[in-house]
Amino acid sequence: MNEFTSNVIQIIQGIPDGRVMTYGQIAEVAGNPRGARQVSWILHSMSKKYNLPWQRVINASGKISLQGSEQRELLELEGVIFSAAGKTDLHTYRWHPVEG
Repeated sequence: MNEFTSNVIQIIQGIPDGRVMTYGQIAEVAGNPRGARQVSWILHSMSKKYNLPWQRVINASGKISLQGSEQRELLELEGVIFSAAGKTDLHTYRWHPVEG
């Protein structure tokens, strides 16, 4: 496994209940600011193997990317609130991991 993939897995595993991160944010923290699509692929292919809290990763506009999934319901159970338009407030719910 390469370093970026390992970093992405660790970052996603560290997102606490009731908080979210965006694909691009995770990519940047993991060391590749242009790697948002890679983050998506890692989530798709490794969520079960590494027990990743996939529901806590959303798009940059604060919306659910996986329409038809249980993602919104899982986040609401964790206390994340969505507007009628299906957006969550990233200023309130975005997680900023401590780097270093």
